[in-house]
Amino acid sequence: MEEQQLIEKLKQQIIDALSLEDLTPADIDPDAPLFVEGLGLDSIDALELILLLQKHYGIKIEDPKERRNVLQSVRTMAAFIISHSQTS
Repeated sequence: MEEQQLIEKLKQQIIDALSLEDLTPADIDPDAPLFVEGLGLDSIDALELILLLQKHYGIKIEDPKERRNVLQSVRTMAAFIISHSQTS
């Protein structure tokens, strides 16, 4: 899957997983931080995103440092999914 397509798919999956009904995929900047500023997500949301990666992409992230890096933005999530799918 091309990165841009994956980014759009991820935006919708994030909206669905976190019940962000007041947002559309167009409202989410793929480069904006997901936590604190940007979408303003919290640690509970991080767990939901980790579950989303496991459920939809078969990716398990054990290392907390790696989680922080992967969950920085929609684009970093997409890049991780793409790199993981190329190595598996």
